[in-house]
Amino acid sequence: MKEIAKKIIIWKINFIARMYLWRFKPMIIAITGNVGKTSTKEAVVAVLSSIKRVRSGKGNLNNEFGVPLVIVGNWADDYYEGGNTLWFWVRVLLISFFGWFFARNYPRVLVLEYGADKPGDIKRLVEKFRPHIGIVTAVGEIPVHVEFFSGSEAVAREKSRLIEALEPTGYAILNSDDDVVLDMKKRTKATVVTYGFGEGAEVRVSNFDYKTDNNIPLGTSFKLHYGPNSFVPVNVMGSLGPSQAYAAAAAAAVGITMDMNLVEISDALSYYDGPKGRLKILAGIKHSWIIDDTYNASPASTRLALSVLRELPAKRRIAVLGDMLELGKYSVQAHQATGDLVNGFVDVLICVGARAKFIADSAANQMPKENIYTFDTADTAERKVQELIEEGDLILIKGSQGMRMERIVEEIMAEPQRKRELLVRQSKKWLQK
Repeated sequence: MKEIAKKIIIWKINFIARMYLWRFKPMIIAITGNVGKTSTKEAVVAVLSSIKRVRSGKGNLNNEFGVPLVIVGNWADDYYEGGNTLWFWVRVLLISFFGWFFARNYPRVLVLEYGADKPGDIKRLVEKFRPHIGIVTAVGEIPVHVEFFSGSEAVAREKSRLIEALEPTGYAILNSDDDVVLDMKKRTKATVVTYGFGEGAEVRVSNFDYKTDNNIPLGTSFKLHYGPNSFVPVNVMGSLGPSQAYAAAAAAAVGITMDMNLVEISDALSYYDGPKGRLKILAGIKHSWIIDDTYNASPASTRLALSVLRELPAKRRIAVLGDMLELGKYSVQAHQATGDLVNGFVDVLICVGARAKFIADSAANQMPKENIYTFDTADTAERKVQELIEEGDLILIKGSQGMRMERIVEEIMAEPQRKRELLVRQSKKWLQK
């Protein structure tokens, strides 16, 4: 009975969402990839909000429920504060139905994430909500969610459905530093615009660096280039990693398709500071600093986070790493490879979860075993992490969503009273889990 009700709700909310698109005719910018979707979404919103009315979904509303929720109204807060009940969906359907007749100032641009947890997910989304601009961020050698696909090639194929769905009048914005993504240009009739650090990228990042003050991490700085002689400086404060530069470059590519110049784009990006739980800088207890990367984890994003930790100055570097979930047959291999990365720069390693024990096993060949700790859950690890911290430490905390690593951040952050403002998964729905 529940499955029947779910199918009816999906059909109705999708139907109403398509009616909104028919009436208001907004431009749809759809983003997919295995890392960087949300950062890219927020950067695109920052750029386009300077010239148009823009709406994007908060949180992870990127499936057959979430995408139509964004289209018919910004229901994210209600959804995460206890949504997915019958009363919630009745409210959505009623208000959305009447909103179709009476809505004013509907957004001119919708910036949406299209997720792929299993084969056919993106194909169904693009058939219902065809985008005008498609952005593919990165796929990586071992993608997240690969557990539900036959292999990494199948994941890439599903992501490419977004690019295949674009009309000849549309634009495909592709990360040229990811060979799998760049190869997708063969699959589209749309105009392709590439971005990345490599020389061949049309929107190119250069001079990437970290901004610090007395070993305190502040953010990132870089230049964006377009054309032979045009470039602008960009600063992203409060967030770390090349992922911020990738997000800004993708957003710049979108802005360029809408006739914005680099100066306008750089000014707009000054309002972008990166989403919560994605390499965010937080003050920690005992005058330490936290790199909060607790939103989710894949092999590629974990490798990136460790590279950020390695490149920043600190008295000691501590890595708190949780399980990377939904990797299927690649799970053991991916966790062992992560353990091989800590050599020479991680002073203390804390591994959380059954799979993360493979990180600890590999790391034991790279660093003293007495500096490696293992725990089953974030709840059991948080007190030990607090105990180990010393003044001047830089602590990276990362793991998959299901590991709830943000609980460790809450335990060691200097301002726990601001957790709802600063941390991921602070809604009633998540806190009850």
